[in-house]
Amino acid sequence: MTHPRAATVGQLKETGYVPTPVKDELRRNLIRKLKNKEELFPGILGYRDTVVPQIVNAILSRHDMLLLGLRGQAKTRILRMLPDLLDEWTPTLAGTEINDDPLRPTTRTGKRLLAEHGDDAAIEWVHRRDRYKEKLATPDVTIADLIGEIDLVKHAEGRYLSDESTMHFGMIPRSNRGIFAINELPDLAPRIQVGLFNVLEERDVQIRGYPVKLDLDVCIVFSANPEDYTNRGRIVTPLKDRIGSVVRTHYPESVDEGIKIAEDNAWTERAGGDSGSGVKVDVPRFMSEVVEEVVRLARSSPHVSQASGVSVRTSIANLETLISNAERRGLMTGETRVVPRICDLSYLTASCRGKIEMTLAEEDGAEEKLLKSLAGEAVKKVFGKHADEDDYDPITEQFKGNLTFPAGDDLSAEEFVANMKAVKTLPQSAAALAKEMKLDPNDTATLASVGEFLLEGLYVNNRLSKFNGKGKTFFKK
Repeated sequence: MTHPRAATVGQLKETGYVPTPVKDELRRNLIRKLKNKEELFPGILGYRDTVVPQIVNAILSRHDMLLLGLRGQAKTRILRMLPDLLDEWTPTLAGTEINDDPLRPTTRTGKRLLAEHGDDAAIEWVHRRDRYKEKLATPDVTIADLIGEIDLVKHAEGRYLSDESTMHFGMIPRSNRGIFAINELPDLAPRIQVGLFNVLEERDVQIRGYPVKLDLDVCIVFSANPEDYTNRGRIVTPLKDRIGSVVRTHYPESVDEGIKIAEDNAWTERAGGDSGSGVKVDVPRFMSEVVEEVVRLARSSPHVSQASGVSVRTSIANLETLISNAERRGLMTGETRVVPRICDLSYLTASCRGKIEMTLAEEDGAEEKLLKSLAGEAVKKVFGKHADEDDYDPITEQFKGNLTFPAGDDLSAEEFVANMKAVKTLPQSAAALAKEMKLDPNDTATLASVGEFLLEGLYVNNRLSKFNGKGKTFFKK
């Protein structure tokens, strides 16, 4: 990355540089992107008509901003993309502890350097990525961490306590002419939140009771979980009053958005690279729908804590686990290409643990029972979207004669399809359903996946029963 050539204040003046407050800079670049119809937050899906307009309004209003939402709603990711709205390079006065403007320095050191050297004062160029600082709020964060502390060594040299030159600057002053983000704001102790009052409103700081005039130019942004207002902590009312805009985030509003987010963020390519297994995993659309529906149903389940929420990371981890179990099956059966099947859903428990918080005291196996129930409801919903269980009465009739059908993740696709031939009309019905879902009915791995989906659809609609024995799964009447 090549920064502009100007190396002194004089050379900078020749370029026509005019100091711009950071919020005006954000506003100016945002206006340019909007006029050029550029995407403001690439990779952030489902927020274009809801969250993004609120963020745009906050920036246009030159507000400090709080992103309020449950876990896994891309709050931190959005905050880390805000520097893209800053100028790529910004000049600062060399020799100062904070990013001081070369033409309008605010620190005593900056003013002295400019007075001593004039147009020959050296400047440095700071990239926009270095103008973003972030702090995770924890109960042990101190005022010294955020704002600063008196440096007793400097004080011992004879400087007054109220002199800014005695300060060891904290993260907020060091974010001068940039963006400072505090994640999980309610976890910040109330007395520390009070210390932010002057920074947000008056733009000056106080250290150990001494008013230190430091005209900071910083945009402060926050993230918070609404649960925190009543549980782990709360945002003190005067601080909320000083935050210009509170933007509420949300989970994906449609199945399509949820699937796209999971597919964009999950690790799905397993065959290539040095650590590749050589097993290609193709996930059919209906299996992605089932994985997404599990999470969507959890977000409305009375047995799941809705105050905690169910993160999008659950969908991502579940999709990766589904693919991994199909990959494991391919390694064990010697297949080089596999398609996930319904039997792979039983392994999602591991990727859901810790991400789905139950409302009642957990009993042994309660979590597994809940997840099994959610998976069954998800299959039922997706199956009802693509098929009608009444169309498969000829299949269910055959199970009345003590017919059992083996299904499990230890069977290869060829074995599964071979077993399907023992049930009249099952191969033809699975092929027709595959064609209906725009899948290749002549592909063995796909046909096996659709065949098990069909049988599971009949099971969740109480047309068949299912039992596990010796590590295997069997469908029966």
